[in-house]
Amino acid sequence: MANQDKKLVYEKVRILVIEDERHTRQIVCGMLRQLGFEKVDEAADGEAGFNELLRTRPSVVLCDIHMEPMGGLDFLAKLRALANPSIAETPVIFLTADHHQETVLEAKKTGADAYLAKPVSPAMLQQRLDVILRKLGFL
Repeated sequence: MANQDKKLVYEKVRILVIEDERHTRQIVCGMLRQLGFEKVDEAADGEAGFNELLRTRPSVVLCDIHMEPMGGLDFLAKLRALANPSIAETPVIFLTADHHQETVLEAKKTGADAYLAKPVSPAMLQQRLDVILRKLGFL
Protein backbone atom coordinates (compact mmCIF):
# COMPACT_ATOMS: atom_id res chain seq x y z
CA MET A 1 0.00 0.00 0.00
CA ALA A 2 1.37 3.40 -0.97
CA ASN A 3 2.20 5.90 1.76
CA GLN A 4 -0.52 8.28 0.52
CA ASP A 5 -3.12 5.49 0.81
CA LYS A 6 -1.88 4.64 4.31
CA LYS A 7 -2.18 8.29 5.30
CA LEU A 8 -5.83 8.28 4.22
CA VAL A 9 -6.42 5.19 6.36
CA TYR A 10 -4.49 6.61 9.32
CA GLU A 11 -6.65 9.75 9.27
CA LYS A 12 -9.68 7.57 10.12
CA VAL A 13 -8.07 5.54 12.92
CA ARG A 14 -8.46 6.68 16.55
CA ILE A 15 -5.58 5.88 18.90
CA LEU A 16 -5.49 6.27 22.66
CA VAL A 17 -2.07 6.82 24.29
CA ILE A 18 -1.92 5.96 28.01
CA GLU A 19 1.39 7.11 29.50
CA ASP A 20 2.12 8.66 32.89
CA GLU A 21 5.26 10.53 31.82
CA ARG A 22 3.99 13.69 30.16
CA HIS A 23 7.09 14.20 28.01
CA THR A 24 7.02 10.61 26.72
CA ARG A 25 3.28 10.90 26.03
CA GLN A 26 3.89 14.07 23.99
CA ILE A 27 6.67 12.37 22.00
CA VAL A 28 4.51 9.32 21.19
CA CYS A 29 1.53 11.48 20.23
CA GLY A 30 3.82 13.62 18.07
CA MET A 31 5.17 10.52 16.30
CA LEU A 32 1.63 9.33 15.63
CA ARG A 33 0.67 12.68 14.14
CA GLN A 34 3.83 12.70 11.99
CA LEU A 35 2.83 9.27 10.66
CA GLY A 36 -0.57 10.71 9.69
CA PHE A 37 -2.81 9.73 12.60
CA GLU A 38 -5.10 12.67 13.35
CA LYS A 39 -7.38 11.21 16.02
CA VAL A 40 -5.01 10.81 18.97
CA ASP A 41 -6.36 10.89 22.52
CA GLU A 42 -4.30 10.85 25.73
CA ALA A 43 -4.52 9.71 29.33
CA ALA A 44 -2.01 9.88 32.19
CA ASP A 45 -2.74 6.51 33.86
CA GLY A 46 -4.73 3.32 33.43
CA GLU A 47 -7.77 4.56 35.31
CA ALA A 48 -8.04 7.77 33.26
CA GLY A 49 -7.23 5.71 30.17
CA PHE A 50 -10.07 3.28 30.84
CA ASN A 51 -12.54 6.18 31.16
CA GLU A 52 -11.15 7.74 27.96
CA LEU A 53 -11.44 4.39 26.16
CA LEU A 54 -15.11 4.11 27.09
CA ARG A 55 -15.68 7.72 25.99
CA THR A 56 -13.78 7.69 22.66
CA ARG A 57 -13.82 3.99 21.60
CA PRO A 58 -10.35 3.98 19.98
CA SER A 59 -9.28 1.48 17.32
CA VAL A 60 -5.97 0.82 19.11
CA VAL A 61 -4.51 1.61 22.55
CA LEU A 62 -0.82 2.31 23.19
CA CYS A 63 -0.20 1.82 26.90
CA ASP A 64 2.66 2.04 29.39
CA ILE A 65 2.85 -0.77 31.96
CA HIS A 66 4.12 0.88 35.16
CA MET A 67 1.74 3.68 36.22
CA GLU A 68 -0.14 4.72 39.34
CA PRO A 69 -2.89 4.39 40.53
CA MET A 70 -3.73 1.85 37.79
CA GLY A 71 -0.96 0.33 35.71
CA GLY A 72 -1.13 -1.07 32.21
CA LEU A 73 -1.58 -4.72 33.18
CA ASP A 74 -4.54 -3.85 35.44
CA PHE A 75 -5.96 -1.62 32.69
CA LEU A 76 -5.71 -4.49 30.19
CA ALA A 77 -7.26 -7.03 32.59
CA LYS A 78 -10.18 -4.66 33.24
CA LEU A 79 -10.59 -4.06 29.50
CA ARG A 80 -10.55 -7.77 28.60
CA ALA A 81 -13.13 -8.48 31.37
CA LEU A 82 -15.76 -6.19 29.82
CA ALA A 83 -18.95 -7.92 28.66
CA ASN A 84 -19.07 -6.02 25.35
CA PRO A 85 -16.62 -7.76 22.96
CA SER A 86 -16.45 -4.77 20.60
CA ILE A 87 -14.77 -2.85 23.44
CA ALA A 88 -13.11 -5.74 25.31
CA GLU A 89 -11.20 -6.86 22.21
CA THR A 90 -9.70 -3.42 21.50
CA PRO A 91 -6.06 -4.07 20.52
CA VAL A 92 -3.50 -2.96 23.10
CA ILE A 93 0.18 -2.39 22.35
CA PHE A 94 2.35 -1.99 25.43
CA LEU A 95 5.06 0.67 25.21
CA THR A 96 7.41 0.20 28.13
CA ALA A 97 11.01 0.43 29.25
CA ASP A 98 10.51 -2.84 31.16
CA HIS A 99 12.27 -5.59 29.20
CA HIS A 100 12.03 -8.28 31.91
CA GLN A 101 10.84 -11.60 30.55
CA GLU A 102 8.31 -11.98 33.38
CA THR A 103 6.67 -8.68 32.42
CA VAL A 104 6.53 -9.61 28.74
CA LEU A 105 4.99 -13.00 29.58
CA GLU A 106 2.46 -11.40 31.96
CA ALA A 107 1.50 -8.90 29.24
CA LYS A 108 0.92 -11.71 26.75
CA LYS A 109 -1.02 -13.76 29.30
CA THR A 110 -3.24 -10.77 30.09
CA GLY A 111 -4.04 -10.33 26.39
CA ALA A 112 -1.65 -7.73 24.98
CA ASP A 113 -1.57 -7.64 21.19
CA ALA A 114 2.02 -6.37 20.96
CA TYR A 115 4.90 -5.14 23.09
CA LEU A 116 7.32 -2.36 22.17
CA ALA A 117 10.39 -1.41 24.21
CA LYS A 118 11.06 2.29 24.83
CA PRO A 119 12.51 4.32 23.36
CA VAL A 120 10.45 3.45 20.31
CA SER A 121 11.27 4.66 16.81
CA PRO A 122 8.59 5.98 14.45
CA ALA A 123 9.37 3.14 12.01
CA MET A 124 8.91 0.44 14.67
CA LEU A 125 5.73 2.08 15.96
CA GLN A 126 4.31 2.24 12.43
CA GLN A 127 5.26 -1.36 11.74
CA ARG A 128 3.46 -2.64 14.87
CA LEU A 129 0.43 -0.47 14.21
CA ASP A 130 0.24 -1.64 10.59
CA VAL A 131 0.14 -5.29 11.75
CA ILE A 132 -2.78 -4.49 14.08
CA LEU A 133 -4.56 -2.35 11.48
CA ARG A 134 -4.30 -5.18 8.92
CA LYS A 135 -5.92 -7.57 11.42
CA LEU A 136 -8.69 -5.04 12.00
CA GLY A 137 -9.25 -4.67 8.24
CA PHE A 138 -8.11 -1.05 7.92
CA LEU A 139 -5.16 -1.91 5.64
